[in-house]
Amino acid sequence: HEVDGYVIHDSAHVLGLIAGKVFPNPLDQGADVMTTSTHKTFPGPQGGAVLTNSEELFRKIQKSIFPTFTSNYHQHRYAALAITSLEMMLFGEEYARQIVKNAKKLAEALYNYGLKVLAENKGFTKTHQVLIDVSDRGGGSKNALLLEKANIIVNKNLLPWDKDPVNPSGVRIGVQEVTRLGMREHDMEEIAKFISDVILERKSPEEVKRKVVEFRREFAEVKYGFDLKSFDLENAVKLLI
Repeated sequence: HEVDGYVIHDSAHVLGLIAGKVFPNPLDQGADVMTTSTHKTFPGPQGGAVLTNSEELFRKIQKSIFPTFTSNYHQHRYAALAITSLEMMLFGEEYARQIVKNAKKLAEALYNYGLKVLAENKGFTKTHQVLIDVSDRGGGSKNALLLEKANIIVNKNLLPWDKDPVNPSGVRIGVQEVTRLGMREHDMEEIAKFISDVILERKSPEEVKRKVVEFRREFAEVKYGFDLKSFDLENAVKLLI
C-alpha cells in the first residue's frame, strides 16, 4: 500500500475451506481483493467471483468488469449458487473439516504405500489437495491417463523444479468431491490402494476400474447439504435472507 498498490489473493481453490473456517480469510489477513471460483471446494455451479470489503474498490471493479470485459450475466446460475451458499452456511464447517481430514489421510496412505508424496515434513497438506512426484514412474501425464482409465480422475501438475509442462513430474489429487459423497478417512485407504495399484504395481487399469466402480456404488448420495426428499424451498430462502 505504501507504493499505492493492491494485494489480490487468488482463492479459486479454497473458497469452500475459507467459508468452512479451516483456511484463513485473505480479506482479514490484509488482502484488498479476493478472486475466486464457485465450483471447487465451494461446491456450486461453475463460475467466478470477485470479493472485497472496500466500497471504493467494489465500484471500480464493477465498472471495469461491465461494460469493459463482459456484456451479459447468467441468471440460470443464481438459484443454484444461492442454495449452495446456504448449504455452506449450514453444513460448510463440517464439510471443510472432513475435506482436510480426508486429504491428510489419503496423503499418509499413499506415502505408506511407497509413493513420493510432497511435504511430508509439514504434514503433507492443510487443504483439499495432495501432490505426488511420479517422475520416476513415467511422469504426470502418463500416470494421469492411466488413472483415468481406472476411473480415477486426477491431473498432471507442474512441480517447482519442472520445465516441461507437457509431461511434468507431478500428479495432483483433490478430495472435495469424494468427501461430498460421504467418504471418510477409512475410505481414503481404499482410494490410496487403487492409486498405488496403478502407479506402483502397474496393475491393469481395466482391472482396477472394476474394483473402483464397485467401491463407488456405496456412495450414491450427496452429503453436507439438504435432503432433497424433504427440502423446503420457502424455509431455505427465509434462512438465506
